[in-house]
Amino acid sequence: MRKGKGFVGFLAFVFFIASIVALVMGLPGWAVIGLILLHSLCLMLMAFMYSLERADYTATEELQKELSDLKADRENEKTTMQRALDAREIELNDKTEELKRLKSEAEANEQKLATLKAAVHSAEEQLEEAKNDINEFLPPVNDPPIMVDIIKVAREASDELGEAARKVGLSIRISSTEEQLYVKAQAERLLILFRNIIDNSIKYMNRAGSLVITISRVEDDIFIVLKDTGAGLKEDETKHIFELNYQGSNRISGNGLGLTQAKAIVDYYGGTIYGKSMPDMGMGIYIQLPASRKMKEAEE
Repeated sequence: MRKGKGFVGFLAFVFFIASIVALVMGLPGWAVIGLILLHSLCLMLMAFMYSLERADYTATEELQKELSDLKADRENEKTTMQRALDAREIELNDKTEELKRLKSEAEANEQKLATLKAAVHSAEEQLEEAKNDINEFLPPVNDPPIMVDIIKVAREASDELGEAARKVGLSIRISSTEEQLYVKAQAERLLILFRNIIDNSIKYMNRAGSLVITISRVEDDIFIVLKDTGAGLKEDETKHIFELNYQGSNRISGNGLGLTQAKAIVDYYGGTIYGKSMPDMGMGIYIQLPASRKMKEAEE
């Protein structure tokens, strides 16, 4: 296109010079007019070629602009897509970490559950052993449990062992703010409970003194305290007094069954029993029994 414009421009210049020369030399008018027309035609052709070049340039600019806009759009789309992919990757990583955490927690919970199951199984075995221990030392009776006046039973046991107590200088006193207190149990077993503890005080007093049996009710529980003024035991010995065949530093002949059997009776009725003692401060046996709740059933 550029060479063509140069050639046309050269022809226009030639025709222009030729028309001037023809005019100066006095050539015929048609020759001068023809040269001028050829000159004008060359100028028109140049103008047309310039317009085409300008149009091509404008189209090229527009095409380049469109290409640039398209490239920018593609870059924006690529950036947007990359951001979306990055966000998705972060989300997937978070989900993966969450799954790992949940898996770790599940494994830890499984271990805790296994440990808990083992503990429950061990507790069940210990409970079974405890039931067997209760049954082993529990005095057999034929009568079903009824509402028994525990104060009356305590007096009966005290009367039975009154003579033996007097021989060693032990006075027995029963103290209660009420005339009657009832507990659901077998009277024969409660009698054995009081008899064993009173007999234990008689054996271990080793000196004249007293045994006070205090019986009271607190809400749905009966509380019994049997406190003597005997020689007592050290604290580390007292915690073993309910064990079979255990005898402390003030040991005497016997198999130690009395307090073991007393504990079995209290356990059977769903109560608690423990001892408190100090040297030269006597021995205290503390018992709690449910008064109105259903007694604890033991397997026969």
